[in-house]
Amino acid sequence: MGKKKKKGDESVGAVESQTEAANAESKLLELVNGDPHGTKQEKRKKKKRHESEAVESETEAVNAENEGLELVNGDSYQTKQEKRKKKKKQRRDDEKDDAEPQAAVIPTVSIAVPGSIVNNAQSLELATRLAGQIARAATIFRIDEVVVFDNKGSSVNYSNANTRDVNSDDNESGSAFLIRILQYLETPQYLRKSLFPMHSSLRVVGLLPPLDAPHHLRKHEWAAYREGITLKERPNSAGTLVDVGLSKNVLIDKVLEPGVRVTVAMGTNRNLDADLPRQVVSSSKPREEVGKYWGYKVRYASSISSVIRDSPYKGGYDHLIGTSEHGQFLKSSELTLPSFRHLLIAFGGLAGLEESIEEDSKLKGRNAQEIFDSYLNTCPNQGSRTIRTEEAIFISLQYFQEPINRALQRS
Repeated sequence: MGKKKKKGDESVGAVESQTEAANAESKLLELVNGDPHGTKQEKRKKKKRHESEAVESETEAVNAENEGLELVNGDSYQTKQEKRKKKKKQRRDDEKDDAEPQAAVIPTVSIAVPGSIVNNAQSLELATRLAGQIARAATIFRIDEVVVFDNKGSSVNYSNANTRDVNSDDNESGSAFLIRILQYLETPQYLRKSLFPMHSSLRVVGLLPPLDAPHHLRKHEWAAYREGITLKERPNSAGTLVDVGLSKNVLIDKVLEPGVRVTVAMGTNRNLDADLPRQVVSSSKPREEVGKYWGYKVRYASSISSVIRDSPYKGGYDHLIGTSEHGQFLKSSELTLPSFRHLLIAFGGLAGLEESIEEDSKLKGRNAQEIFDSYLNTCPNQGSRTIRTEEAIFISLQYFQEPINRALQRS
């Protein structure tokens, strides 16, 4: 007798029979439709290949279009790469500059005064005393620059008033007179005869009190720096002889023309007999190195706009203050000045800053509040109808002392 098939075996056989039947039916359909299984696979491969070729063609077309645009714009692929390299290099240089310590900028304070205030003086002596008061105020409050301006534009520059011709004083303007006196007083006494020829404007200057600034040294005083003037006399070795107000002239390490004012670093060797050359330095060096006030510079400006526009400092003045009885009043303790590099405080003449602005063709239609960052009344409730400019300078510079010091401490 044959063995009976198990139930599980019967199920497996049934499934296999069904699969074979399905495959046979699929083959039959493929033969009927004329598309065997192998042909369908080939078609799929061809379709994929065509799609890939289409993408490549489209990419090439885009690249060609971009190249065409680059050529039209004058930028080749190579040029673009070069630009990217330059940008990367610039970024690295900028990062390097940021990492390197920058030289500290010494903050400066400048004042601007109109030359016309001299015209109101009734005599040469009174005009000289007026100029002397301004020089004293500038020195006491450590002003770095005094700008003398005309209310109306002038084509004459009076900044080098000390070198003007001895006979050119017949009709000297108020600005030229004021500049001459200010420069004369700022110069150390032992240099004045060499730098300033005889002039009628200097006739009564001997009546003025001396500024006694740190660079006005006596003959017996030794300092790290001294002001001097180059001499015609030639030394035995290379360099230039300089009169620095001591018992003997000193040798500097540069060859300069005679009659030039220089700042000399004296060093530690006090032996003047030794032919040790001293070094010529910038006039700002004493302040930068040892914190000493070293006098003020004098500059001429043809108008109030020229005062601001022609600043000798890189970047110009970064905060402008105008003073007037029409300005805003704040207590000195309430005034907050921003941190600054170069501060300018402007003073008006007989009719105030408003008149100077009105007469300036480059400031037509503008008011003082638009020109100055701060427009202040530093002496409210005044008992006199007018405050003279030389008085206003003393009052205002004292008023600004604390706000300036607070701003400098923040910087």
